[in-house]
Amino acid sequence: MRSTRLVSLVTAAVLTWAGAAGAAEIEVSMLNMGKHGMFQLEPSFIKVAPGDTIHFVAKDKGHDVESIAGMLPDGAEPFKGEMNKDLTVTFTKPGVYGIKCNPHYGMGMVALVVVGDPGSNLKVAESVNQPGKAKKAFEELFKQIGQ
Repeated sequence: MRSTRLVSLVTAAVLTWAGAAGAAEIEVSMLNMGKHGMFQLEPSFIKVAPGDTIHFVAKDKGHDVESIAGMLPDGAEPFKGEMNKDLTVTFTKPGVYGIKCNPHYGMGMVALVVVGDPGSNLKVAESVNQPGKAKKAFEELFKQIGQ
């Protein structure tokens, strides 16, 4: 009986470790100057699986990162980083997440994270009113979903 319990515990631990080991970790840089111009989150379009983690790295000063209201799947927790600080977020709920640098949101410093199937909140996320250059940036990002 004791050996059966031990085997069950070891099996559960291995399966948990294997699942965690399979999760991807992606880095997104907060930059003053990126490949596509000033004030960029790079990459700005990220596809991940549920359970994957994104590290938002403050490579340049003057940036933060946070989720955009109305651009989160149901049940997903909003997040907000601090100015000039890195933030790590594990995405568990499938759907579309809009991300912004608050000081440079209107200048188009945004990103779109697609977790698994984007269908759960895609239409709602697309309908969110965006300020300034963020509107054009999100139009381009949403086009990438089907590619």
